[in-house]
Amino acid sequence: MLGLALAACAMAASAADQPQRPNILLIVADDLGYSDIGAFGGEIATPNLDALVQDGVALTDFYASPFCSPTRAMLMSGADNHQVGFGSMAELLTPQQRSLPGYEGYLSDRALPFPVVLQDAGYRTYMAGKWHLGVKEEFSPPQRGFDQSYALMHGGASHYDQSGIITFDADKAPVALYRENGKEVQLPDDFYSSEFFASRLLSYIDADQRKDQPFFAYLAFTAPHWPLQAPDEYIRKYEGRYDAGYDVLREERLARMKKLGLVPQDMQGYVGNPAWPRWKDLSPEQQRVESRRMAVYAAMVEAMDAQIGRVIDHLKQTGQYDNTVVIFMSDNGADGNTVLDEGATRAWAHKHRDNSYENTGRPGSFVEYGPGWAQLGSTPFNLYKAFMYEGGISVPSIVRLPGGKRQGEFVRAPAHVTDVAPTILALAQVEQPGEQYRGRDIVPMQGRSMVDMLAGRSDSVHDTFRQGWELNGRRAMRVGDWKIVYANAPWGKDRWELFNIAADRAELKDLAAEHPDKLKEMISEYEQYANRNGVMDFEGLASRPGYSNSLNYYKDLDESL
Repeated sequence: MLGLALAACAMAASAADQPQRPNILLIVADDLGYSDIGAFGGEIATPNLDALVQDGVALTDFYASPFCSPTRAMLMSGADNHQVGFGSMAELLTPQQRSLPGYEGYLSDRALPFPVVLQDAGYRTYMAGKWHLGVKEEFSPPQRGFDQSYALMHGGASHYDQSGIITFDADKAPVALYRENGKEVQLPDDFYSSEFFASRLLSYIDADQRKDQPFFAYLAFTAPHWPLQAPDEYIRKYEGRYDAGYDVLREERLARMKKLGLVPQDMQGYVGNPAWPRWKDLSPEQQRVESRRMAVYAAMVEAMDAQIGRVIDHLKQTGQYDNTVVIFMSDNGADGNTVLDEGATRAWAHKHRDNSYENTGRPGSFVEYGPGWAQLGSTPFNLYKAFMYEGGISVPSIVRLPGGKRQGEFVRAPAHVTDVAPTILALAQVEQPGEQYRGRDIVPMQGRSMVDMLAGRSDSVHDTFRQGWELNGRRAMRVGDWKIVYANAPWGKDRWELFNIAADRAELKDLAAEHPDKLKEMISEYEQYANRNGVMDFEGLASRPGYSNSLNYYKDLDESL
């Protein structure tokens, strides 16, 4: 054990001796859709993220989990979510799952968070924003490799105050838990999430500048996750912008994506699940309220982009940007589901929140934006958050390397969130640990470094992209250009579907009947993935009532009119 400890120290010392190791800024948006930002075809003003693409590359085939905390667990560990405690989200665990390894609902001790390795290698490590990897102090950022942290421990919260998002008592407001350096704290009165998290992260960086010690900074926004809330000055910019409706806006986004060269010129986009109404089927009052909700969502995205710009500008002004790697991503697809079915949340929101048209997006409101706008966010892909179709797991990602030779490019090599940790360690010139660290057994990183691809030395990250997904009974497997997806009705067919992603990334044509041998081969690939990672599944899991199986969005919308 002493030898292992000495080896870890030697690894850290060796890395510390390397010259000019870069600072690393990792930025994660919450529930941002694939096409929401300008560089990916969106109409929302995101000048800072668009500029970041021009200074780096946009990853067009980057995958995450269809839910937030499993993505964050894979991001921190470089390993499959079933291996490190998030076989399901903590909020969605069943009694059968709770007793199983890999389903703890917090980032388990089998995981090695890469900030721990960076910390041991001499990096200063900071985070501000959403954690969602365990609420107890022993699971908080200080125990996972962060020197300084200000973290929302839960999966979401009000953007203006300390209200939470799920309650089991209609007369008791949920309360969100925040910790600074592991200790519970109360939010300031002038809190707005995106601005506050950016400010807190910059304060950590500024308070501890040492030229011989680079930093790793993790900025985990809670925007644009519901409840939809944004400063009035941003909301005003989008008043009336979405009156044409999600069907028209979706076609406009697809046209821009084609013009940018992001998707093929002949690509047909997914238009939405038949369970949901088209825009023309909504009443004028429904359309009016829907337009307002999307305006608030767009305002949240622009407000977040402004804070990203503020952080980058500050690094430029302080002479740190030229040596800073910037990685941006969303944690999953746009969210078209509803939390109101959970506990007594619907009754509380209707009784104690002011969701009038005039107050939508302001303090005291509590609204989501529903499946129509989420499908816009997923343009041109199938469905959204909670599903294994491309709309749920394909996310926008941007990487900027100091002095990078590739700038302003779309990079189409498939990559996965588990590739981020190995990439960061490689950029930091730190050796990637194996199956032990500091004398304890760990789950080794399963991802691969993207550095050669990002630097233009390789056209791919993986020789053959082979990736499986499972969450709450929904499943998928991609090998090369082929992908299978299982989703329960009415979202899927209650059986495996087969798609050729190279020819049909919108997943419009199920090829299962035409290629039975390929389907059988892909199912075998999935079963190997599931066995290798300890996936627990049982009949009916995907069809459980609630969050992602609710059909109540438009009923709730009517009640708010």
